[in-house]
Amino acid sequence: MTKAQTLTWLRNISGDLASETLKKLDDTLPWYGTMPPSRRSAVGLVAQAGITSFISWYDDPSSQPWIAADVFDAAPRELLRSVSLQQTLQLIRVVVEVVEERVKGRDESVREAILLYSREIAFAAADVYARAAEARGLWDARLEALVVDSILSGEYDNELPSRIAALGWNGHGEVCVLVGTTPRIVDVDQVRRVARHVDADVLIGVQGNRLVVVIGRATPRGEDGTDTPPTHTFAQIAEALEPSFGEGHLVLGPEVPDVVEAGKSAKAALAGFAVARSWRNAPRPTHADDLLPERALAGDPIARRTLIDRIYTPLKNHNVELLATLWAYLDNGRSLEATARELFVHPNTVRYRLKRISEVIGWDATGSREALILQCALIVGSIAEPGGPRR
Repeated sequence: MTKAQTLTWLRNISGDLASETLKKLDDTLPWYGTMPPSRRSAVGLVAQAGITSFISWYDDPSSQPWIAADVFDAAPRELLRSVSLQQTLQLIRVVVEVVEERVKGRDESVREAILLYSREIAFAAADVYARAAEARGLWDARLEALVVDSILSGEYDNELPSRIAALGWNGHGEVCVLVGTTPRIVDVDQVRRVARHVDADVLIGVQGNRLVVVIGRATPRGEDGTDTPPTHTFAQIAEALEPSFGEGHLVLGPEVPDVVEAGKSAKAALAGFAVARSWRNAPRPTHADDLLPERALAGDPIARRTLIDRIYTPLKNHNVELLATLWAYLDNGRSLEATARELFVHPNTVRYRLKRISEVIGWDATGSREALILQCALIVGSIAEPGGPRR
């Protein structure tokens, strides 16, 4: 049989080949039978286009070198999101098997052409899915940068939750923001892998020389829909992510209830990152609340408010004696005996009151760093008192 006769025969049976292909898809591929009618029709268009394209390519392979890529133009863009690359390769295999069965016993050159063309189709499918994945990755990167920018600027709008959901955010519950220096090469995939290992999800933003990571716990929910206890603290997650940052200071913002309120944690972390160099022995990572004195001196209103609300006001409302004891203890260089003499009490009484202070506010005045935080809180709180500072 001549090539012209073979081409005429292939064109005559192209419709039958498409029908047989759809029937075999229904019989052999379970995922095809569960698809809605519109998607099944789109898959049929791809199969029909593949058969027609093969006939055109067999007629003159050199005139249309990219005809294999045109097969997927017949499918709507939504099909790429519902049919995986593995399923597409299964579809190609079924089409090739159907055509091979029909040409068996005829011109052997047709069978060789089918094998060669199926290779072209497979490469074309991989190219289509690779370009789609690349476009999706670029879109995700732009959207993620937009979300992180919104969090840092505190510009909340009704679209922020939907944008976060579009990124596949798996975190739920409390959120923290981690700010550090940008490394020479930012390996975003490595950051995500490390986060997954510690049951966390992250949003990553590069702000010039700053690398910002929004951290959310991604622990599984229980059967009743409630969150299971987190396996890692935010401090532990930050320590795991620490090698992904460049040299320099690394500051972890306070916990906030959810990702929508992450701007509060981001503001504290950014303010702490700006003044972290003033703490000579600052650990890495450093909690933003451990930098409250430096932040307050730099004019951060959030730090001043935090010092008043979490230290000065609770002590004042709980017991005036505790506030007076703390003033005296810090003014006397943290000397128990000097404080006892000033207050006309026994040193053991001072020890007891210092213990009560630690229980009320969570900071221990006997530590040098925490004493600095408490002293700054007393100063800021007394300045904010109505009528001027008063002790």
